[in-house]
Amino acid sequence: MASEKPILYSYFRSSCSWRVRIALALKGISYDMVPVNLLKDGGQQFSAEFKAMNPMQQVPALKIDGITLSQSLAIIHYLEDTRPNPRLLPQDPKKRAQVRMIADHIVSGIQPLQNLSVLKQMGEKKTEWAQNCIASGFQALEQTLKHTAGRYCVGDEVSI
Repeated sequence: MASEKPILYSYFRSSCSWRVRIALALKGISYDMVPVNLLKDGGQQFSAEFKAMNPMQQVPALKIDGITLSQSLAIIHYLEDTRPNPRLLPQDPKKRAQVRMIADHIVSGIQPLQNLSVLKQMGEKKTEWAQNCIASGFQALEQTLKHTAGRYCVGDEVSI
């Protein structure tokens, strides 16, 4: 039912979950939170119940308006499409594209390299490998921000 309070399935250390919690807060959307501990019991995201809701077995997941969404940017874009005020994407198409580019850079080029599922595959030098990849990603991001930043990453308005 569309009038029900949204439910966010989240983990307190998940940067992806933080992205969604921040977007919900900026938009003033009240929600209930269900914690999903990624470490306890071998990872609660691997339970049959959670897998039935989110086959990717990752947080965050958001039940809202009668649907369940996963992937932080997809959730944030849905919130932006259905609850446009306050805006999290600039009106100007060039700035909007820059915001999306930076968000994609982070969610695709930096953040996945620290995920538990990725690090488990990397062996003994996983920390060193992850640190090098993440540092390289942030160096590239800093170069981009030299051309886009104002008070925030793109201009002077908070965005995704």
